[in-house]
Amino acid sequence: MTESTTASPTTVSTSGRARRARNGVSIAAPAARVVDNSGKGSGRTFNIVSWVVLIVFAVLWLIPSLWAIKTSLTSNSTSAIGAGPILRDWHLTFGSYKTLLSGSDLWHWYLSSFVTSILTVVFAVTFGAMAGYALSRLRFRGRRLVFLLLIGGILVPPQVLIVPVFQFLNVIHLLNTYWAVILPQIPAVVAVFVFKQFFDGIPHDFEESARIDGAGYWRTFRSIILPLSRPVVAAMAIITFVGTWNNLILPLFVLSNPKLMTIPVGLATVQGSYGQRLSDIQASSILGALPLVILFLIFQRQIVEGVAGSGLKG
Repeated sequence: MTESTTASPTTVSTSGRARRARNGVSIAAPAARVVDNSGKGSGRTFNIVSWVVLIVFAVLWLIPSLWAIKTSLTSNSTSAIGAGPILRDWHLTFGSYKTLLSGSDLWHWYLSSFVTSILTVVFAVTFGAMAGYALSRLRFRGRRLVFLLLIGGILVPPQVLIVPVFQFLNVIHLLNTYWAVILPQIPAVVAVFVFKQFFDGIPHDFEESARIDGAGYWRTFRSIILPLSRPVVAAMAIITFVGTWNNLILPLFVLSNPKLMTIPVGLATVQGSYGQRLSDIQASSILGALPLVILFLIFQRQIVEGVAGSGLKG
């Protein structure tokens, strides 16, 4: 009978240990594993490409800003000649800033912008959160119709409503007042939509526990929902503040008193009266945008966290 040439598992295991011993490898050492570095390589490439794209966009954003700063620090006679003299002239001067801070109503414009923006934020965020909570939690007839009308309101450009708003404010004698700028901006449709999306993601268990303890809708909203909504409240407050601060059309129509003008309207009058005084125009633009830059640098984390958790991501 022919002997089988198939080696038994014991023989294979013994020969493997013998080869490891001859190669100087411990018999108890496990077999070497092959590490696939292709994933790390692709991840490193993605990071490099991302950094390059970010740097390119940062440079594209910084060039106009740096150009505006350089022009504002150049004399009006030099900036009127053209871009070449602005780049070559390094005799920096703050004359344009002194002219604006001392010879115009800039401080009144700052006051008007802060008053209207802060009050608009308080009312818009408060009522927007309440409306969003009602649409998210309350069940009433016509709830979906109200939400569809709300979405439709986002599609309506605010410029279309400027004439009816002006006529309404004229009837109730609110033209040339702060309320003429504040009241039309309180119904913030986007804020209601964002708050509703955020409240939809909050579990109902918290509210059910509060109702067991005897809390009603208002107490539940005030004591439980709002503390959980701090990121989205901060984000919507900052976004509303920026939008109100930069609003030009509404204050331009409803305000004619120079002491009550907001920053955008005041800057428009500065540009119209200064003509070719490019340095003064750039200085006024920088002074108008400076509070918003400071606000973003302070609250940038709250903006990102609020938008990321509001249901608008992805």
